[in-house]
Amino acid sequence: MASSECCANPPTLNPVYGKGQVVEDFGGLKAYITGSPESKLAIILISDVFGYEAPLLRNLADKVSTSGYFVLVPDFFHGDPATPEIVKNSIDEWIKKHNIPKGFEEAKQVIEVLKERGFSAIGAAGFCWGGKVVVELAKYDYINAVVSLHPGPLTHDDIREVKCPISNFPYLEQRRTLSALLRSLSSLLKFSHLNLRFIAM
Repeated sequence: MASSECCANPPTLNPVYGKGQVVEDFGGLKAYITGSPESKLAIILISDVFGYEAPLLRNLADKVSTSGYFVLVPDFFHGDPATPEIVKNSIDEWIKKHNIPKGFEEAKQVIEVLKERGFSAIGAAGFCWGGKVVVELAKYDYINAVVSLHPGPLTHDDIREVKCPISNFPYLEQRRTLSALLRSLSSLLKFSHLNLRFIAM
């Protein structure tokens, strides 16, 4: 759920970074938002364990918004992101507190608010911890497409249950199992509702 590659270079968090703004309540979560709220296209970016104040993540949100999207980066950790010390000494305990099912349920609330505000298409991209959350979202009719970047370990059942287009960008360690996973899932690729892409980074 938090790979060594993801945690090797922790960001220096900056709560005021970015061209957008932070709102106190978006579906029950604090969130960084950027782009035009008049857009009908929304993208949710879900962070790795270091949270929504990472400058590179907010920079990505700002860049994506220039293509006409309303982009939001929610604080799924409620002001309690992992730190290098936590990663080194107590990441398992931290993960228990900020688990994937909880993130999935909170993401559904964010999506519901977006739909209430009239967004007609909603996508999500997640990194590491967030990569696993977006795969969970892809199993239901909550969202139109997802991108999962170096996610937590994926299983056959994860992919078998996907209902929307999904792209997966695994980290280096996952390349060893990628070919085997694709071979075992080859029978799924014929179904039109699945648009699977696995790209090794």
